[in-house]
Amino acid sequence: MTVTQPAPVRRGNREIGAYVTTPRGTRFVPVVDVTAVAVAAAVAVVGVSAGLAVRRRPAIGQVTMGPGGWVSVKRAARPPLRAARAKRPWWAHLLRARRLVEQR
Repeated sequence: MTVTQPAPVRRGNREIGAYVTTPRGTRFVPVVDVTAVAVAAAVAVVGVSAGLAVRRRPAIGQVTMGPGGWVSVKRAARPPLRAARAKRPWWAHLLRARRLVEQR
């Protein structure tokens, strides 16, 4: 199988590909623009690193169900206790919700 000399295709000063002729036919082979690939990779790396830097940790840790239906919250601090006379939110009144109180 003989391959003839590729015929380059230019757009302005840049070579954008070549036509390669073989006994099976002629086909166009595009040139890989290394600069564009490098710039796209750099933009992707900066975007991913910025996304990871902005990402916040969850407010609470992992919540798991223990034996007997106990709920366990890992890596979480206790919320501050409010005074008993603190004003309840409107939705708590609407739902007739009661405050969870730590019992010792």
